Amino acid sequence: MRPVTKIATGFVLAFGALRINGFDLLLDPVGWALCASGASALRRTVDDPFSRVGLAAVTMVWTSLVIMATYFVDEDRPLMDSPVGHMMGVAGTVGALITVWLAADAVIRRIRFCGDVSRAGLLDVLRWAVAGLGALGVPAGYGYADPGVVLPIVWFAALVALIVVLYRAARLPCLSEEWEPAAV
Repeated sequence: MRPVTKIATGFVLAFGALRINGFDLLLDPVGWALCASGASALRRTVDDPFSRVGLAAVTMVWTSLVIMATYFVDEDRPLMDSPVGHMMGVAGTVGALITVWLAADAVIRRIRFCGDVSRAGLLDVLRWAVAGLGALGVPAGYGYADPGVVLPIVWFAALVALIVVLYRAARLPCLSEEWEPAAV
């Protein structure tokens, strides 16, 4: 599997939900681990943007595991009724948005460097839409605002579009494991 395909598939697993009795069968830690694996394959140096993506994704693996453990500790109570669950829910949401931002930024930088300016521009708009609309939705998710039905639908559409563009960009030579920047 190509590295950017791993990242996009990781987003599908992390943001998708297939619930049975309240338990999400699409395990978020597995999705974030796929993102970390894809970012690791694209990392060229320690200060490469894909290093930050890998670190954020690994952090989300552990955050997701804590959220899952919180779910199993007290199955009778909703996650947000527990103080630890509430804090971890906020951390998981904010961390997911940051990880998406960093992943899109790393891909944008790489493909812009290779000359694909139009795809980089599209990804830039989509990452702003996903992160911005997601940030607007955080207070609504905790009952502090009522944005209606439009905000989640537009956010979901932007996320799906971002994932599709990542899948399509995965075949670019500059996003392969073998690619190295030209020596100057």
